[in-house]
Amino acid sequence: MQSLTDLKDNISFDDFKAEVLKDYKVAITSRECSLLGRREVLTGKAKFGIFGDGKEVPQLAMAKAFKKGDWRSGYYRDQTFMMALGELTAEQFFAGLYANTNLDLEPMSAGRQMGGHFVTHSLDENGNWKDLTSQYNSSADISPTAGQMPRLLGLAQASKIFKELEHINAPKFSKNGNEVAWGTIGNASTSEGLFFETINAAGVLQVPMVTSIWDDEYGISVHAKYQTTKENISEILKGFQRDKDNKGFEILRVKGWDYANLVETYMEAGAIARNEHVPVIIHVTELTQPQGHSTSGSHERYKTGERLQWESEHDCNKKMREWIIENNIATNETLIDIERTIKREVKQQKNKAWNTFLAPIEKEKNELVSLMQGLSKSSTNGVFISKLKESLETINEPTRKDILSHGRKALRYVIGESTTESTILKNWINERFENVQNDFSSHLYCETDKSALHVTEVKPVYNDDAELVDGRVIIRDNFDAIFSKHPEALVFGEDTGNIGDVNQGLEGLQAKYGELRIADTGIREATIIGQGIGLALRGLRPIAEIQYLDYILYAINVISDDLATTHYRTKGRQKAPLIIRTRGHRLEGIWHSGSQMGGVLHLIRGVMVLVPRNMTKAAGFYNTLLESDDPALVVECLNGYRLKERQPANMGNFKTPVGVVETTKEGSDITLVSYGSTLRLVEEAAKQLTTVGIDAEVIDIQSLVPFDIHHDIVKSIAKTNRVVVIDEDVPGGASAYIMDKILNEQNAFQFLDSAPKTLSAKAHRPAYGNDGDYFSKPSAEDIFESVYDVMHELNPTDFPKLR
Repeated sequence: MQSLTDLKDNISFDDFKAEVLKDYKVAITSRECSLLGRREVLTGKAKFGIFGDGKEVPQLAMAKAFKKGDWRSGYYRDQTFMMALGELTAEQFFAGLYANTNLDLEPMSAGRQMGGHFVTHSLDENGNWKDLTSQYNSSADISPTAGQMPRLLGLAQASKIFKELEHINAPKFSKNGNEVAWGTIGNASTSEGLFFETINAAGVLQVPMVTSIWDDEYGISVHAKYQTTKENISEILKGFQRDKDNKGFEILRVKGWDYANLVETYMEAGAIARNEHVPVIIHVTELTQPQGHSTSGSHERYKTGERLQWESEHDCNKKMREWIIENNIATNETLIDIERTIKREVKQQKNKAWNTFLAPIEKEKNELVSLMQGLSKSSTNGVFISKLKESLETINEPTRKDILSHGRKALRYVIGESTTESTILKNWINERFENVQNDFSSHLYCETDKSALHVTEVKPVYNDDAELVDGRVIIRDNFDAIFSKHPEALVFGEDTGNIGDVNQGLEGLQAKYGELRIADTGIREATIIGQGIGLALRGLRPIAEIQYLDYILYAINVISDDLATTHYRTKGRQKAPLIIRTRGHRLEGIWHSGSQMGGVLHLIRGVMVLVPRNMTKAAGFYNTLLESDDPALVVECLNGYRLKERQPANMGNFKTPVGVVETTKEGSDITLVSYGSTLRLVEEAAKQLTTVGIDAEVIDIQSLVPFDIHHDIVKSIAKTNRVVVIDEDVPGGASAYIMDKILNEQNAFQFLDSAPKTLSAKAHRPAYGNDGDYFSKPSAEDIFESVYDVMHELNPTDFPKLR
């Protein structure tokens, strides 16, 4: 859109007035939504509210500079911006506040996120990409402060990739890299490390990224003097300002209530980022927060009377109203008419959203009341069931929890009664759960034919004269095939580019494919993952390399809060099929040792966790993942790069299936379950056990998430009647997860003749050196003796006590 100056010069004054008044109507609509939204929370119709009041006018300006194809990675107060683009209506705003699970009515998250979190749909109902260049795009918001920043970096970098790599055919994703990524953040959240890491990385990469900092001087109740040096974020970021000799940021400052200057500033920022691919920071100052931080408190508790008075006078909507009258754009009477009309309309939309939300729940309530009425007449406990029915009837605005809770309690009164009415109620409750649970639990992983679970296994093919090579060669040559086969694939990380990663798994590939596709990064794990998320959201196929497994901890919040929930929190309407490549297991010393596995498993559900035992298996996983839409973490064996493996002839084409275990040794006495580098020790111990008459079956898990989808482990236990899980993680970590899957999901307990056993590392990380490893993690001797003890307990005569 044009700036105000351009509009005045190029269109009639009547059209100019219409443009301004249209903006004012959006601002007033947004404010009225915020005011009514707070009331809905305080009256109990909504659970919690956090609103964009006080930020309306700068968001109008941002919307004017935002073009189709652009992307937003934002802050949970950007409702005015979404309304200005036509991507959010008042009815949808309230549907989000009420957590309506109907995606058609609540397109932001189908009730999975609280209000204030916005998204546009990148995928259709079948999981296919829409044309992202012909629509406004917003990546799905998250609540963790500054969590939107790493993703913003990747969204902006994608434009650079699309602009500079000519061979990428991306008509749905970019028009020659002309798109800008727009980020928003509150001033207090700039204290987070993720903000500074992203700003530094964007300055290095020189990507088209515009970051707006909404500055109202507070972070919840804490004033800026406790948040920011000099109480001024743009002042301390001056070192990032570009000059004639050095690349950097363009830093702009503007008052948040100054409509005309805001529009000019945002137009300038958009032009700089779009035309020059230079990142821009806009520090929007003198903003207010009329209702305080959220519905959980009042800002009168921590703001002085003077500050509250200032905020009343400098409210951006009020100042815009004054500007409109001063410039003869509209009279006070005209604005009053507009405000009254909008107030009525928003209230109508609120009521419509509430009635639409409540109607199907009321229907279910009435159904259950009728069922309970019939049940009470047929049951000997009818008087108690009638009381439950009457309790349900008194609830005027029920939740599904209210309904199902009453129905399930009613079933307790008919335990042992086989009547038509009790059967109907059981079926009704089961049907409700079957239908409703999906509204809250679907789309954690891809559910289309692009799921990694649907990729068919292709085994490695070996020529008769297949050479024995270092494992790193297999990984390298497979990556070479990948980058040749998939022009949209790229990899980046610390030491990934020039030297081809610290283990030479990418040796020589930067020279072949260029610095954009095989790229070095700074030491900044959180934004390495953020790059990957943003690039994947825009249709590229990134592989983000985290040098060692324990460095994942630097980025765990980005993986857990953002990547792992992207598909889930959009109910399948955005995807980020990022592949995270790392390495771990068995290194001597506290770090890089793989002892975080249990934590990783539980923190990143939504991301597949794959643990190949060798480089051929790892390469097969990469080939599988690039044929699918699921994000994944692949943990290569750090001590496997120099071990010899036969070199497959079908590089880039063989595929390791996810969720499928492999039996590497058949046996009849006991089942041994492990993965990664530890599996090699298990195999060694299994050979040694044969010398004392114990025939162990060895199973390589390969894929921790998803886990053994065909339940092959329990089939083995049904044969051997015994199981030991061996893992190098701390006690209660990954081994507990594995045992839970075997016992509680696969119901293996029914086949066990001996107590199931886990053998893990010690509670600490491994000490340094060979002895440190030996006394910290399971050794072949530990495995031998642990298995032997199980057999001794079973048959002390044949297996006398070892020690």
